[in-house]
Amino acid sequence: MKPVNFDYLAPTDVVEALALLEQYGDEAKILAGGQSLMPLMNLRLARPRVIIDINRLSDLAYISPDPNGGMAIGALTRQRAMERSSLVHERNPLLAAAMPLIGHFQIRNRGTIGGSLVHADPAAELPALSIALEAEFVLRCAHRQRVMPAEGFFLSYLTTAIEPAELLTEIRIPAWKPGAGWAIEEVCRREGDFALVGATILLHLDAHEACQDVCVVLFGVGGTPVRIRKAEGMLRGRALDARALTEVARVVSEDLEPDSDLHASAEYRKEVGGVLTRRALEAALTRGKGGIHA
Repeated sequence: MKPVNFDYLAPTDVVEALALLEQYGDEAKILAGGQSLMPLMNLRLARPRVIIDINRLSDLAYISPDPNGGMAIGALTRQRAMERSSLVHERNPLLAAAMPLIGHFQIRNRGTIGGSLVHADPAAELPALSIALEAEFVLRCAHRQRVMPAEGFFLSYLTTAIEPAELLTEIRIPAWKPGAGWAIEEVCRREGDFALVGATILLHLDAHEACQDVCVVLFGVGGTPVRIRKAEGMLRGRALDARALTEVARVVSEDLEPDSDLHASAEYRKEVGGVLTRRALEAALTRGKGGIHA
């Protein structure tokens, strides 16, 4: 199949793009990398009347350090650029490790960080990572700008808090805390596929190797990335021994409420969710211990 007819507009700056979004609202779709939008249009699952191609907005493609040790990433930044960025590798090892997991490198050559976040596929890595990293999103329309945390951005399947006249322009990643333990684990049918189930962990240990703070986010198990706060509460203030990890894995499996589909049953996703959580915790714990003794 091919897309239905549409009008094609290619603004040359952000102000023009925002004016077009205000004019056309929910009749328009933004074209960035096109890795999600174009397949939907070809299948006629998306039928926008207007396509606003933002690829000329080169000022939205950057990876910049901020003075507090974090990063600001323009929404049009290609995923491959993030994968190869020395700044990303220096300032955020979790994000650096996750980038090669996104599709194939041909997809990463075109796909953008902003496109993946706004598309909000619950099996994608970047939405889950943005929550674990406590990222903030800069959303602009013609008359105002607002900043919102990643955790409140993803509302339901392929649905976010962005309004029809808004454009995601920047992703802000806080400074990496010294001694952090981290991991991302996923199971896919084939390399480059979306994850059937995935888990990402970010934790900090105290001087006695007890868990001081932790974030547990799973993806591919619901309509949005799923933060398991019950598991986090069980881990805080506790030594992460084998018993603790076993208990947390069990709780994660019990608490998940995934759907079945052609790729995996709900029961499979629940079981694997617990297994990957334990695996990710073990890896994060090893890295965290290395950090506090470094």
